[in-house]
Amino acid sequence: MHGPDARTDAVAREVVDAAFKVHSALGPGLLESVYEICLLHELTARGLSVSRQLALPLVYRDIQIDAAFRLDLLVENLVIVEVKAVEQHNPLFEAQLLTYLKLARKRLGLLVNFNIPRFKDGIRRMVL
Repeated sequence: MHGPDARTDAVAREVVDAAFKVHSALGPGLLESVYEICLLHELTARGLSVSRQLALPLVYRDIQIDAAFRLDLLVENLVIVEVKAVEQHNPLFEAQLLTYLKLARKRLGLLVNFNIPRFKDGIRRMVL
């Protein structure tokens, strides 16, 4: 199985660049919701379509559980972005993002932690 297509990779690069810009302007220490809103603004200003807090249903056997999960951001219907503002990385964040990728049938997700001094230490790319 190969990685994401060129369009998905291009969108992911835009997201990383936009997140870097937000982190450079605000620095660490704010609430996740603040970073999420600012990143949404930065992405839409670049002409990208972004859905925020998108409900993702879960189907278990014969029942559908609506809004079982919420994606922080879905960019261009291609890249899931999970926004964090935590002091310490938790492997459960990656498991959560992988679950979102599977349920939403997407190939690429970005886990972005804004609560770090150096931005590059706070970004993780996950591919299904």
